[in-house]
Amino acid sequence: MAAALAPIHDNHSQYRKRTTYPRNMAFTPLALSRKINVGTPPVSGAFTEKSLKHATQFRVFYDRGDFPLALEHDSKGNKIAWKVEIEKLDYHYYLPLFFEGLAETEHPFEFFARQGVHDLLEHGGGRVLSVVPQLIIPIKNALNLRNHKVCCAVLKAIQHLVVCEELIGEALVPYYRQLLPVMNTFINKNKNLGDGIDYSQQKRENLGDLVHETLQLLEKHGGENAFINIKYMIPTYESCMLQ
Repeated sequence: MAAALAPIHDNHSQYRKRTTYPRNMAFTPLALSRKINVGTPPVSGAFTEKSLKHATQFRVFYDRGDFPLALEHDSKGNKIAWKVEIEKLDYHYYLPLFFEGLAETEHPFEFFARQGVHDLLEHGGGRVLSVVPQLIIPIKNALNLRNHKVCCAVLKAIQHLVVCEELIGEALVPYYRQLLPVMNTFINKNKNLGDGIDYSQQKRENLGDLVHETLQLLEKHGGENAFINIKYMIPTYESCMLQ
């Protein structure tokens, strides 16, 4: 212990004397000494973006040409040209793949995954509810990347998912532990521009606002147990049903 407290003299400078002290781990008996440098605590990394560790199955299937779709250009922009009727697709097979593709950030995977999810949900016709358990892991993994654009795309997909069919909101309640932690992290992530104009609100890319919108939809369509479960995971959330 005494040897660890001994100062280390810097002899490299002839014009000034500097004494440094050894650095030790925090929360140890040695750290209580006034002459010990324990450093600063590490960054939590709650807002740090992560990258995909491996290619998604969506990208693999797209590269192999397994999806019956193509890119179509018109006066309104790009859209998906489906080579088969969407209603005839196997939702248990395709919908989880497209939700996994929401984690993609490169073109054209990003466009096809995001637009494909909304096309499939729009033409679900009562086939989405039974697929909900297969969507939880892809949604969770995409949110955990903490990428701003990816999170915005996932939240919009969740909003569409909740309203596309009855009982889906209630079916999501048991999975709040997987879905809500990242929302709790970003619930207050709004841009403060003062008197400036936040154009991201017009594009619905303000992450904090999207989190609030998503939570409100989950509460409205999640049944009587939705609010208490949301409140358990996100203590700062206030019910929208009382407003």
